[in-house]
Amino acid sequence: MPSTTVPAADRQTLKIVPSFVKDSWWVPADTHKGTEVRDASTGEALATVSTEGLDLTEVVNYGRTTGQKELGKLTFHQRALKLKELAQYLNGRREEFYTASAKTGATKIDSMIDIDGGIGVLFTFGSKGRRELPNSQVIIDGPLEVLSKDGSFAGEHIYTRIPGVAVQINAFNFPVWGMLEKFAPAFLAGVPTVVKPATPTGYVAAAVVKAIVESGILPDGSLQLVSGSVRTLLDELDYRDLVAFTGSASTANQLKAHPNVVTGGVRFTCETDSLNAAILGPDAAQGTPEFEAFIKAVVTEMTAKAGQKCTAIRRVLVPAELKDEVVTAIGARITERVVLGDPRAEGVNMGALASLEQLRDVRAAVEAMIAAGGELAYGSLDAPRVTRADGSIDLAADGAFMSPVLLEWANAEAPEVHSLEAFGPVTSVITYSGVADAVRLAAKGGGSLVASVCTNDPDIARELVTGIAAHHGRVHLLNREDARSTTGHGSPVPHLVHGGPGRAGGGEELGGIRSVLHHMQRTALQGSPNMLTAVTGVWHSGADRNFTMETEGEHPFRKSLTTLRIGDAIRSELRTVSLADISDFANSTGDTFYAHTNQEAAQANPFFPGIVAHGYLLLSWAAGLFVEPAPGPVLANYGLENLRFITPVAAGDSIRVTLTAKKITPRETDEYGEVAWDALLTNQNDEIVATYDVLTLVEK
Repeated sequence: MPSTTVPAADRQTLKIVPSFVKDSWWVPADTHKGTEVRDASTGEALATVSTEGLDLTEVVNYGRTTGQKELGKLTFHQRALKLKELAQYLNGRREEFYTASAKTGATKIDSMIDIDGGIGVLFTFGSKGRRELPNSQVIIDGPLEVLSKDGSFAGEHIYTRIPGVAVQINAFNFPVWGMLEKFAPAFLAGVPTVVKPATPTGYVAAAVVKAIVESGILPDGSLQLVSGSVRTLLDELDYRDLVAFTGSASTANQLKAHPNVVTGGVRFTCETDSLNAAILGPDAAQGTPEFEAFIKAVVTEMTAKAGQKCTAIRRVLVPAELKDEVVTAIGARITERVVLGDPRAEGVNMGALASLEQLRDVRAAVEAMIAAGGELAYGSLDAPRVTRADGSIDLAADGAFMSPVLLEWANAEAPEVHSLEAFGPVTSVITYSGVADAVRLAAKGGGSLVASVCTNDPDIARELVTGIAAHHGRVHLLNREDARSTTGHGSPVPHLVHGGPGRAGGGEELGGIRSVLHHMQRTALQGSPNMLTAVTGVWHSGADRNFTMETEGEHPFRKSLTTLRIGDAIRSELRTVSLADISDFANSTGDTFYAHTNQEAAQANPFFPGIVAHGYLLLSWAAGLFVEPAPGPVLANYGLENLRFITPVAAGDSIRVTLTAKKITPRETDEYGEVAWDALLTNQNDEIVATYDVLTLVEK
């Protein structure tokens, strides 16, 4: 919390919030200068923050050199395992982070949202990285495109990591989640992070970075922390780098206007102001489960983190005939359930705003909204009575406390309700006259991160969602079926996109592996199948095969992962299909579809010459043609992928299978790995009958 009133003698005793750069802790030479931060509840001076004398050129260069080099030694799976290990380590130190977080005005629940949520992101990307990415450093995007008649020239898209740093500038409201949700996908992609937390709560981020450093888990250069001003940081960046910003739209616009972003190619994504809406469906009258869930959601979003959430509900859209019931119910729930005070006090469930500066800004925004036509339906701008840490109750003095404020608007068209954001425990109720009107009013927010739609009517849900989806990064459907299980309106999950169009910044974060790809370059790769195989580590159709039975006298299934190579293959003999084989399979399986049992009906079908063999009969035979029956190294067949039947096989035709080791994925933590085999089923004329991938587990 900035202040200019701390006496010099007191400032000499304050701790300095350190930076962690070039794998060492750094503080300015003059620790008496800098910006002071204070306890949000008591006003106690906690520390000073300064980057005076810090060489940002060296910070960026260290990430581009040491960070890139060390992360480049690891595969996606190895990085994912480090994220999991780090999550487990931080999980064991949460209590010390909660203690630091309480000084920001955050309650235990608020701190869990921030701290546990951030650690949860590490767990999620640690898991998704191993399940959804190859154990390599290149990602293939999409199918192969054959670019020549003879197949000797082909193309595809690949992803490789960007060669610079990911600069992550975070907001004050989530010092831990905001840092880790950006760091995890960057690290998984193999891109070093330079994180700049917001000054008022940056000491919490620094505490977590201190624990990360003490864990010894991360490679050198993969994470640097800059505590304090970074006004010239973008001067150091170019097309190799990425900036991910969370904060105000005005600051985002200044950053986006930087020459290195406008003309220098710096990748820039941002998440900014957002006037998120919650829409109560016309069917959700008082007494329905939907009405109850809606009121609970609104009050939760008003009071969690004292309303300091970019995803908080700012506009409550309700049918005109339900407005009075909604206003009364919101006020009653706040009165009955919300206890305002120091988060370290027993029973407090809503804490202070992050700083007195923030309190002034929120009050000023509310006053502007009242002047524009908003009316106080609940709450006050006066200093509230709060519960102190010792349990006493008195008027807020030094702390940044504010009562929840509910505004109602007679004029739903008032520009201010759709343009002013009071970033605190404040929301506005406006009315609509029909579903189409609700869609129109929701869009007046100019684009936002999230909207909730509360209805149990599928038709209303469909109309609202299709009407508002393009204006929002996420739509949260709430009804009686998911009211207990939902993660909530205001809680992004790492599996799904966080971001939004227009006013919300137009950026994207999270979204599972999508966010990893944001830190990578998509490149069109052209060449021969052999060269594409060499670059990607995945066998491509037309590339060389090594028929091991002929060259080595060994079936490829007799090879462990140590000796198996991409392109190792086996080609079976032909096996002839008889009408009796087809009939026996139909009778034994019960699959008596007419194409396999009725000659006249089969001939009438434009796809078949007459009775044809079952596709699954052919797959079963193919397994018999390529299998090597002795125990190990192949441990199990665990599936097929990308199966397509191309050419029917009639009685009298023959089939053979060519099986090629396509992709080898060792598991870092197990004594076996996964092998995907390209299976090509052809007939006696070398026409393709079927294509698919066989997935096996093979001993290392």
